[in-house]
Amino acid sequence: MKTSRFKSIPWHIVFMVTIVILIFPIIFAIGMSFKPLEDAYNNTINFLPIHPTLENYLTFFDSMDVLKITSNTFIIASVVTFFKVITSFLAAYAFVFLEFKGKNTLYFLLISMIFIPFSITMIPNYLVISDLGLSDSIWGVILPQLADAVGIFLLRQSMKTIPTSLIEVARLDNLGHARIMKDIVLPLVKPAITSTGIWFFILSWNEYVWPVLILKTVDNYTLPLALQMYISSEGGTNFTVAMAVAVITMIIPLTLYLMFQKYIIGTFTSSGIK
Repeated sequence: MKTSRFKSIPWHIVFMVTIVILIFPIIFAIGMSFKPLEDAYNNTINFLPIHPTLENYLTFFDSMDVLKITSNTFIIASVVTFFKVITSFLAAYAFVFLEFKGKNTLYFLLISMIFIPFSITMIPNYLVISDLGLSDSIWGVILPQLADAVGIFLLRQSMKTIPTSLIEVARLDNLGHARIMKDIVLPLVKPAITSTGIWFFILSWNEYVWPVLILKTVDNYTLPLALQMYISSEGGTNFTVAMAVAVITMIIPLTLYLMFQKYIIGTFTSSGIK
């Protein structure tokens, strides 16, 4: 027993070091956000503020319409999440419980989209959004993101655990697909839908590359775009304000993950993703 405990010590050390490495940037950002700019330059290594101040947060709130920017971020993340969950659920149901010609081929082609880099689809999407007149609009950010192959894969894996006999009995009782989805499938895969939805929301909330291509006006910015205003040539070197924006940006997704981490981890592990 003692020998096995001693053997596990190196692994515990590795885990602790890994946790420290992962958490350090978050602690660093929080500490810097409460530092005056001068203290941040003079005591960069010491991330704990010697003279704590809210000046960085006040500067951000005074220089931008934080409520508008936050609402833009929330609207984009919420709408994208809603449609991705709906389309993923419907497609997963079709691939599991419906029989149609070319189903496996279509599913293979759909899942192969996961491995196509965003840089390949970025230019065609941008041209389409420009032709539709949705440049510099949050709807231009939303439109190309209404479906997600990863969501289809995750919900399909979850639905495959439902006995097909249960669906067959429902069909014998003359229940339509809408009733089967609502009364049988939805309650059984609700944890998977919740975790997938939270995952979609966090990804959309933190997205930077696509919004920065579409949104040009500061009033239409999202929080990640507001952050770059303080770390680019326009914002100079006021990185303590940038850290304050970073802390505000990560509060909601971090809170959601901590609240639903059990469902998120369970969905990925049950889907075969380790």
